[in-house]
Amino acid sequence: MELAVFNSVERDEAIKVLTPCLDITRWVETIVDARPFASVDELLKEANQAAEPFTPQEVESAMAHHPRIGERPKAQTTEAAMSRSEQAGVDPGDSQVTSALAEGNRAYEEKFGRVFLIRAAGRSAQEILATLQERLTHTPEQEDTIVAGQLREIALLRLSSLVSEEVGEGANA
Repeated sequence: MELAVFNSVERDEAIKVLTPCLDITRWVETIVDARPFASVDELLKEANQAAEPFTPQEVESAMAHHPRIGERPKAQTTEAAMSRSEQAGVDPGDSQVTSALAEGNRAYEEKFGRVFLIRAAGRSAQEILATLQERLTHTPEQEDTIVAGQLREIALLRLSSLVSEEVGEGANA
């Protein structure tokens, strides 16, 4: 969506556009209510500031929408399509890696009570697996901080791919 269009759509429509980036009502509404933006950089700066900090309740709510790493969501929603694209580095045909990720996901969920979250875009399956194994050594408090940061990174990445300065630069919404 072109920035000028994002700036001019009705509030409810802008909320619908942003929600797949990160389903945290306060974050979405803060950005929508700060419109208009002079540039995508200004939009991303506002989005980053609105994410500082996410509350534990916001993180928990947003996490409910994230699939396990290595499991591609099948839903036909914008958020599911974004997730499938972001996990492109994880080859579901590589049984050794998918098995190790599944085992790591189970261990992570047992320890932390939520799915393992990482900004998967631009990362290889091996890098994701190594990070998962390293993060299993963390305390819950360390993970809370990391997960909030990963949510922010994912949201900003999605937002930057969704809104562009000019027609043809970003994804259509």
